[in-house]
Amino acid sequence: MFKAASFFRIADDFTLPPPEALEEALQASHFLPCGATQPESSGWVPPRGNKSTVLAEKVGGQLIVRLCTERRPLPASAIKDAVEQRIEQYKQETGHERVGAKIKKEFKEEAIHSLLPRAFTKRSSTTLWIDPVNKFLVVDSGSLTGADKVVSQLLEVLSQVPGSSPGLMARPVQTTMSAATAMAHWLASQEAPVGFTIDRDCELKMPDDQKSTVRYSRHTLEIDEVAEHIAAGKVPTQLAMTWNDRVSFVLTDAAQVRKLKLLDVVLDGMQDKGKDDDGFDADAAILTGELAVLIPDLLEALGGELAREASASSTNGANPVPELAAA
Repeated sequence: MFKAASFFRIADDFTLPPPEALEEALQASHFLPCGATQPESSGWVPPRGNKSTVLAEKVGGQLIVRLCTERRPLPASAIKDAVEQRIEQYKQETGHERVGAKIKKEFKEEAIHSLLPRAFTKRSSTTLWIDPVNKFLVVDSGSLTGADKVVSQLLEVLSQVPGSSPGLMARPVQTTMSAATAMAHWLASQEAPVGFTIDRDCELKMPDDQKSTVRYSRHTLEIDEVAEHIAAGKVPTQLAMTWNDRVSFVLTDAAQVRKLKLLDVVLDGMQDKGKDDDGFDADAAILTGELAVLIPDLLEALGGELAREASASSTNGANPVPELAAA
């Protein structure tokens, strides 16, 4: 269900809206495929898949929704060729040797409009989980930029639900210590934080124009060479870790989690699924249950979460990030 995770903090006074009202708001923004000349379309789809029509799934008090996005990507080279053809035709028809910027812009718009109907579409979907008890919003994305866009659309929908708090906000979780600083300390000291182990994959990058990079794959990291790279100025940008022998993942320098995977000790505890059960409820309950404990442990390993009133004015080593608010 989740292959990555970006964490957002929602307001303490947030409560889930009535299921019927939320479902109606999501249905009003349900996914529709791109039109012939539409470059992108996004909307909500059933988290259970095509066999369901429900857009807001509640499992054990948790809310799960899914956003689908369809794009018609156009190669830059195809647009350039089409524009150049129009420019040449314009020169021949008018006798002008120079073409103004305004006309070139019009040609580009015409080229895109004519090419879009022939472009293949690509779809992607992103799952979002709202934990109303611990006040977390988790997005299945290893990119904060991508997660921001999805969260903004969810907040827009929530703002349309009757009775919802105006100005509902969500902000990326900020910690006292940046993930890069924490990973550098763990690697240099060869000591993982409590409850975690360091695995065998890592990326170190020099924070300069050259961006010199060293990668270790399936290689022990308990060696002096790693500490020497850090002492020379290289910064950890990715580090494979395992939490309590239950969940493995890759932590990034932006404090996002990628390559999220439940381990056998968790999967073996799952009960056999019934014949008529699509497995969604069991998968959702297990995954959210694990993440609900992993997230606070990870934040503690990063020095703890910044006080909410202080995070807006100071990040103390963490990357500053904007709050997202519903209109």
